[in-house]
Amino acid sequence: MHHATPGAGGRGALTPGTLALVVGVLAVQLGFLLSYIGSFHHPQPQGIPIAVVAPQKAADRLDRLPGNPLSATVVEDERAARERVREREAEGAYLMNPRGGRDTLLVASGAGGPQAQALRRVGERVAAEQDRRLKVVDIAPAGEQDYESLTAFYLIVGWLVGGYLLASLMGVLAGTRPARPELGALRLVGAAAYAVLSGLGGAIIVDPVLHALPGHFVSLWWVGALLVFGTAACTLALEAFLGIVGIGVAVLIFVVLGNPSAGGAFQKHLIPSFWRAIGDWIPTGAGTTAVRNIVYFSGNALGTPLLVLGGWALAGAVLLLAGSLRRREPGLTLPL
Repeated sequence: MHHATPGAGGRGALTPGTLALVVGVLAVQLGFLLSYIGSFHHPQPQGIPIAVVAPQKAADRLDRLPGNPLSATVVEDERAARERVREREAEGAYLMNPRGGRDTLLVASGAGGPQAQALRRVGERVAAEQDRRLKVVDIAPAGEQDYESLTAFYLIVGWLVGGYLLASLMGVLAGTRPARPELGALRLVGAAAYAVLSGLGGAIIVDPVLHALPGHFVSLWWVGALLVFGTAACTLALEAFLGIVGIGVAVLIFVVLGNPSAGGAFQKHLIPSFWRAIGDWIPTGAGTTAVRNIVYFSGNALGTPLLVLGGWALAGAVLLLAGSLRRREPGLTLPL
């Protein structure tokens, strides 16, 4: 005779909590599809900032092109145009030659290959409509081992994955909420140590190992360390307030929203307005921009990306410590 074990059937039952988690997973999955396909399915140039060496009337024509692919600013000469590109105030430049039939377009594929190609297509169309020829000059080309300037994006994604996986592991093994603020601080110390090692490992891979982004080893190392620490700290903070659901929220922010808007496969002026608006303020986009600016633009325009990365790191650390001060329900989490 077989005897049923009391409660055995209950362990496999679909509880409201389990159902909520399944629905949450489905929502994240569908959000992933919507975010990636929505941002990438129809890339087209929109308001790409360019410097123009030409009369104001000619620049106005560029501003009024069908679909508004360009946003033109008149500058004095080629030197000023190149400076705006190097300082990241423009993504390219159109130089009209009043004494000949050939104009020049300056692009910077180091900021993203698809964007440079889009500028070239627009420039060629403008020149053809004026019955002129066009010479294209890449003044900040992507490296020989960095196809389409994609390495920066994948480096950032790799660092981010390490950050939130570390925080997830801490939450699973030691409980999502630290028992005391000092234990929360201990988690931050562990995350910082891991971040330094992770940043170092990423810099080694892209510089001396693969030569994808050579010559900027130390700068990339510390950008990576800041990014990994910020991602881990924010994920730990979300776990402290939301429990295991915080891991899903971290994935939503850093992956579902962060990856398509980061300017990796398609740059910000090629994607729809929603993703264009949020990309610079999420660590994925800020980190990608920081790496490209370090490698291809002499470290110019690093202020905003570094402030964004630092802001996320500070917010995560403060919120984790605040979360560890909240009243705890006995038995819900395990102490560190």
